[in-house]
Amino acid sequence: MTHPPVPYPDGGADPSAYVRTREKGTRDVTYPAAPEPLAVPVYDNHAHLEIEDGVGLSLDEQLDRALAVGVAGVVQAGGDIDSSRWSAWAATAHPRVLAAVAIHPNEAPLYAAAGRLDEAIAVIDELAAQPRVRAIGETGLDFFRTDDDGRPAQFESFEAHIALAKTHGIAIQIHDRDAHDAVLETLARVGAPERTVFHCFSGDAEMAKIAADRGYWLSFAGNVTFKNAQNLRDALAVTPPERILVETDAPFLTPVPHRGRPNAPYLIPVTLRFLAAELGVDVDEFAARVAANTLEVYGTFED
Repeated sequence: MTHPPVPYPDGGADPSAYVRTREKGTRDVTYPAAPEPLAVPVYDNHAHLEIEDGVGLSLDEQLDRALAVGVAGVVQAGGDIDSSRWSAWAATAHPRVLAAVAIHPNEAPLYAAAGRLDEAIAVIDELAAQPRVRAIGETGLDFFRTDDDGRPAQFESFEAHIALAKTHGIAIQIHDRDAHDAVLETLARVGAPERTVFHCFSGDAEMAKIAADRGYWLSFAGNVTFKNAQNLRDALAVTPPERILVETDAPFLTPVPHRGRPNAPYLIPVTLRFLAAELGVDVDEFAARVAANTLEVYGTFED
């Protein structure tokens, strides 16, 4: 879901005012019932809470719903100048939020066409210096939505974001769609940041083995529950427990049995229990492992 880049308003504009609404169409936009709370708290590795969906919950409401079911915090991810500013604001304003900031690979060609890619990356550099911005993301490559003409800008942006993660000593969250080999090659060629996360991992078991062997983390979202996602379940099966994260990618990728309805961090327990069942492990022990992994990547949510 992309939109044309626009200059962020100057003159002391309040980032908290930036919210956009997802197109609803004819789908069911009511939120599912809350799942049974987890006994061991976990974290949502990646969400887009600046996007209103369903009935439209405030950030406080989203976080309170999450906490009530054992989701102790959320990594809020940006994808352009505005959403990255919003993410940094949310992390500063709320102790249960950390931020990731970046230019999404599908946005990079738009900024480049407007002659503003360097400017946009400079904004990300500035935001990344804030103490509660703990990742560069989401960045990467997307060969599904961007044609050949836009790919040079994607590579330029991706490599610049990798450099920013290294400069600031923070993690990187990678968006990879239909670009597995190119993403892995780029990380090997320029050198991956110390903490590299494949957000919403979309590869297969072979790619999962390569990523884990290189020390990357694989974050699984609600689409691992989809009937046609056997590749993701195969990837999960070969991923070492210490390399697994869980996310919503809210408001997208709502897990079965709620697929198609709005997603939110409070639905993390649905996906986490599914992952534990697939692996045949105790839910509480698995939750503790995933929570520890998250804190290893991003640090504590407490100031």
